[in-house]
Amino acid sequence: MSNPLDDLNVDPFDIAAQAAKIIADKSGVEQHDIALTLGSGWAKAADLIGETIATISADELPGFRASKVVGHVSTIRSIALPNGKHALVLGARTHYYEGHGVRPVVHGVRTAAAAGAKIMILTNGAGGIKTSWAPGTPVLISDHINFTATSPIEGANFVDLTDLYALRLRDIARSVDASLDEGVYMQFRGPHYETPAEVQMAKAVGAHLVGMSTALEAIAARQSGMEVLGLSLATNLAAGISDSPLSHVEVLAAGKEAEPRISALLAQIVAKL
Repeated sequence: MSNPLDDLNVDPFDIAAQAAKIIADKSGVEQHDIALTLGSGWAKAADLIGETIATISADELPGFRASKVVGHVSTIRSIALPNGKHALVLGARTHYYEGHGVRPVVHGVRTAAAAGAKIMILTNGAGGIKTSWAPGTPVLISDHINFTATSPIEGANFVDLTDLYALRLRDIARSVDASLDEGVYMQFRGPHYETPAEVQMAKAVGAHLVGMSTALEAIAARQSGMEVLGLSLATNLAAGISDSPLSHVEVLAAGKEAEPRISALLAQIVAKL
């Protein structure tokens, strides 16, 4: 089935506004305050942060696609938080490696902004370069390196990415768990895992985490005026850092083992925003 974002003559922000309008109609919530994209290992946080008001299938919203990744859901949830605010949980994540272009990758973020969200929480499962991060370690993203050779921003729109991953939000996260470490995330295109040489290159240029999501979404969030909080789950040591071959099964297993702990952590952070 065709997707309106496939038409490059269509304004992607218009499609996001249409999706946001449907979310408001179906949920009865005029404005959402916070949005979350929950990557590998983080999904249970949606059950802990508040009361689900509405669950909407991705195919009911223009511009969204059902997730093709094992372990990811294909719904958007409107959740009432205990503090009276509302959160939008974006389960239908499109990855750049799926080959649909950049617009669908950042459509969830733009829809969240159109729905009123001022804070975007982006989470993922990633390969860790620091050997001190055992599988299952949550890490705050302090900055990123976009190695996809593309951007979600179209035209001569020069968006400042200083403090992209807001220090204010990272400080709030550390007030919940002072032991949280932080690092620089590097997004590769994927879907293949990085080679040991590529991981060494990433390390040489200052990266501590490698993965296949998040950076493009964070850029789009900043363009839309949102503050960004990024969290990675170090699901494994990256290629060449570990002697073991990499597999998505390993990522899922590490995420499942860490899920109760990191989901509770994220729920506590959301409660303080």
